[in-house]
Amino acid sequence: MPPTSETLTAERILATTEEVLRRHGPAKATVVDVARALGVSHGSVYRHFRTKAELRGAVTKRWLDRTLESLSGVVDAEDLDPEARLRTWFEVLFTAKRRKAGDDPELFATFSVLAAESGGVVGEHIADLTGQLTRIVQAGVDTGTFTAADPATTARALFHATARFHDPGYAPEWERPGVEAELAAVVELLVRGLRVRD
Repeated sequence: MPPTSETLTAERILATTEEVLRRHGPAKATVVDVARALGVSHGSVYRHFRTKAELRGAVTKRWLDRTLESLSGVVDAEDLDPEARLRTWFEVLFTAKRRKAGDDPELFATFSVLAAESGGVVGEHIADLTGQLTRIVQAGVDTGTFTAADPATTARALFHATARFHDPGYAPEWERPGVEAELAAVVELLVRGLRVRD
């Protein structure tokens, strides 16, 4: 293996692991493959990630966190009222998930396998997503736009009601004609249900 002068960081290992997974798939990719691609011993990789499962969980979290980053700006967009934030949040989530599935289907399939292995990581991701939704619902309650006795419970209900547009199990449907309009119709129904009645 060729020596490397670059400092070995967790981020470098994760980026390389993603490339190795893209090349070999989750069934064949090994820590030795990652180490070889980095030009280090596999022991060096294990100093950052104690087990193969820990490495796979970390690379899955990194991949899922990219979606969270694209959504955080919507949650904090003070120029948007809560209804617009809610609509935009679901549009951005759908676009991000569909792009992941369509732009790199092999890597998407790989991460679907890894996500199934990493239930805790996926659970944290869903908690982060519903946490963002809770903040939007709470903002709507605070401004008198939405009615929700428990914004966190409402956020989880909104998330589950729209699963068809972000759960990877539905990815084959995301390229169908008219799917954006279907998402808009579902979200509009949900927004109407949240509005405070005069």
